[in-house]
Amino acid sequence: QVGLTTKAYKMPNQLSGGEQQRVAIARALLNDPALLLADEPTGNLDPETSEGILLLLRSLADKGKSIIMATHNYTIVNRFPARTFRFHAGEVHELEGGIPADLANFLV
Repeated sequence: QVGLTTKAYKMPNQLSGGEQQRVAIARALLNDPALLLADEPTGNLDPETSEGILLLLRSLADKGKSIIMATHNYTIVNRFPARTFRFHAGEVHELEGGIPADLANFLV
């Protein structure tokens, strides 16, 4: 599911940072958890691989899994809308309807 079948017999030090990250995601999915905590799951991935991982997480959510994902990438927030919270200055704010205008400056 994470595109690493050709790397099955490699040691961790033989994998790139992005490959190691995908291994961590695959290991997290092995036990079929009801809740998946993902801290910057696409942080070390190229755009194409990131898209695949995000589609995988979306499909898991569509099947009833709960996904809590932390990201600094507001493009992801817009492309994969879900219930979204922003943590800032010790406060938690739920974002209604996508990214508010004051956060638009942070889009890359």
